[in-house]
Amino acid sequence: MENTTKKKKLGLVPKLIIAIILGILIGQYMPLEVCKVITTLSGLFSTFLKFVIPLMILAYVTMGIADLSSGAGKLLLITVLLAYSSTLIAGSTSYIVSSTLFPHFMSEGALEQIQATADKSIGTYFSISLPAMIDTLSAVVLAFILGLCLSKLRGKTVGTSLYNGMHDFSAIIDEVLHSVIIPLLPLYICGTFIDMTYSGRTFTILGILWKVFLVVIAMHAVYLFIQFIIAGTISHKNPFLLMKNQIPGYTTALGTQSSAATIPVNLQCAKADGICSQIRNFVVPLCANIHMCGSMITITACATAVCLMNDLPISLGTVIPFIATLGVAMVASPGAPGGSIMTALPFLYMIFGTEAGDPNGPICALMVALYITQDSFGTACNVSGDNAIGVVVDLIYKKFILKGAPLPKED
Repeated sequence: MENTTKKKKLGLVPKLIIAIILGILIGQYMPLEVCKVITTLSGLFSTFLKFVIPLMILAYVTMGIADLSSGAGKLLLITVLLAYSSTLIAGSTSYIVSSTLFPHFMSEGALEQIQATADKSIGTYFSISLPAMIDTLSAVVLAFILGLCLSKLRGKTVGTSLYNGMHDFSAIIDEVLHSVIIPLLPLYICGTFIDMTYSGRTFTILGILWKVFLVVIAMHAVYLFIQFIIAGTISHKNPFLLMKNQIPGYTTALGTQSSAATIPVNLQCAKADGICSQIRNFVVPLCANIHMCGSMITITACATAVCLMNDLPISLGTVIPFIATLGVAMVASPGAPGGSIMTALPFLYMIFGTEAGDPNGPICALMVALYITQDSFGTACNVSGDNAIGVVVDLIYKKFILKGAPLPKED
C-alpha cells in the first residue's frame, strides 16, 4: 500500500511571526556578540536582496507587459494613474485626520526622546559591497520600454528572440526567489527586529507616542479596508477573502520594511486572488515602486506631528503640493527600509519652511526618527494596496481588453 502521508510544512506566515518574536527576545535578552552574528547574516542577505531587486523588477515587469497580447500601453497607464491617485488621496486624508486628532494628545519633548534611539544600531561584524547592476528607477523605465515594444513587435518584425531570452531570464529570477530569497526572509526579519529591539526603537514609540502610533495604524487599516471593499465590489470578489489572502504579504512587509523585498510573496498573494499571471507579473513589481499610499499616510502624519510639537505652521495648501511632488519622487525609494523618508528629506522644506526644513537640521532628524519607528506598517499598507489595484486592473484586462477571449497560457 502506497504511503500517502506527507510531511506537513510550516507556512510562511507562522515562520515570519516566529522570526519577529525571536528577534524581539534575542534583542532584549541575548548578549551583543550573539545579536551581531545574526544581524551580520541578515545584513549579508539584505545586500544580496538589494542586488536582486532591480533584476526582479526588470524580469517581471518586462514579461508581464510583453505577455499582454493587446492593450499593454492602456493597462500600464491605468495602473500608474490608479497608483498615483491612491497615493494622493492617502496623503490628503492623513493630513485631515492628523490635524484634527493630534492636537488633543501631543506632548512636548516626545520627539526628542525618540531621537535618542534614532542613531543607535547594533552594527555587523563585516559587510560585503555588492552594487546593483542597475538602479531601481532605471530598471522600471527599461522594463517599460522592453515590455511595451515586445508586446507590440513580437511575432511581427522583431522581438521574438529577445522575448525568449527575457522569458528564460525571468525563469532564472523565479528560481532565485523561490529557492533563496523566500526561505531566507525569516532570517532577514529576525535580524531587523533584533537591531530595533536592542537599540530600543521597538518599544520607544509605544511608550511615548502610542496614541499617534495607533492613529497612523488605524488610518492604514481603514484605507486598506476601503481599497479592498472597492476592489472586491468592482470585481465581484469577496473583499474579506482578498484581505485574508493578503496576510502573508502584509506580514512579510512588516518584517522587511521594503516594498520591493516583499514582491515574491506578494505575487503569491495576487495568485491566490485569482489575478492572472500576465497582470500580476507587471502590476505587483510596478506598484511596489510607484504605489506609496501607506508611506504617504505615515510621512504626512509624522510631518503634522512635528509641526504641532515645534509650533510650525501647516495647512492643506502646503501639504497638497508636497504630497503631489513626493508621489513622483518616491518611485526610486522602495528598495530599502526607510527609503521613503530619505527620499522625502529634500522636499520637507515645502512643509517646514527653508530653515526648519534643512535636511541636515534637527527638525528633519526628528522627522526621520519618528517615521522609522512606524515604517514597517506603512510598507505593509503599500504592498497590500498593490494587490487591490491588481484586482481592478485584472478585471479591466479580462473584460475590456480580452473581451471574453481565453487568457494567454500561463507558465
